[in-house]
Amino acid sequence: MSFYTSLNGLKNAQTELSVIANNLANAETTGFKKSRVNFADIVAGTSATNPKQVKGIGSAVQSIDQNFAIGPTQQTGAALDLAIDGEGFFTKVNPLNGKTFYTRNGNFNLDGAGYITDVQGNRLQVLPVDAAGIPTSTTPQDALIPATNAAGAEIMSVNVRTDGAVMAAYADGTSTEVGKIALAAFIAPPGLLQVGNQNWQASGISGPPAYGAPGASRFGTMLSGSLEQSNVDVAEEMVGLITAQSYFQANAKAIDTATQLSQTVINLRS
Repeated sequence: MSFYTSLNGLKNAQTELSVIANNLANAETTGFKKSRVNFADIVAGTSATNPKQVKGIGSAVQSIDQNFAIGPTQQTGAALDLAIDGEGFFTKVNPLNGKTFYTRNGNFNLDGAGYITDVQGNRLQVLPVDAAGIPTSTTPQDALIPATNAAGAEIMSVNVRTDGAVMAAYADGTSTEVGKIALAAFIAPPGLLQVGNQNWQASGISGPPAYGAPGASRFGTMLSGSLEQSNVDVAEEMVGLITAQSYFQANAKAIDTATQLSQTVINLRS
């Protein structure tokens, strides 16, 4: 039994090492959120077992939790590099399959068709607004910048204000508000499903998204010309790496000791 108990420990240590390695590998990944492993003990016993004779038989991985603490902000100067100063997620939609993604990575650009997109081509979502800049709906739509305004003037630049207003400036000196950045909030963010490229999708655990404009209710404000960096603390992860390595070595030593004891018993019988 000691072999299997220690084997569980080795597998758990390997899982923890993998999670820490992934955190360290993404220490410079924009908008990345670190994870941690939670363990649970396993016991051999039933309701009829004497409580004083219940024996532990190892541990198991209970969960791998995501930590959505806000990372440090780095200034870039690019108008469509966006960071959220507070809670919320950017909302993006894949134009090919219609899938919706959520992210803290605000690295966006303008494509040839006038859509604000990420590097994968997913389109940033905004809330439609009226002439006064007040959102008229909580249903997001693609952020599309018209190539010309009503007077026929060509687009010159695009910028985003702290309240999330996406402003298109034209050659005749006029500006038009395209919409306000649609931020999403969830009841349980750690329940979001990781799908790679710093993207998440809603799940039954996270609950459905609630949309709002930056600065409203529980949503943070928008920082233009900045990007949120990874929330991985390298020093903290290195300490965890040393601990996990010791955990692995201790279980390996337990297996080695059990092997020696078994060999001694076999020698005694022969």
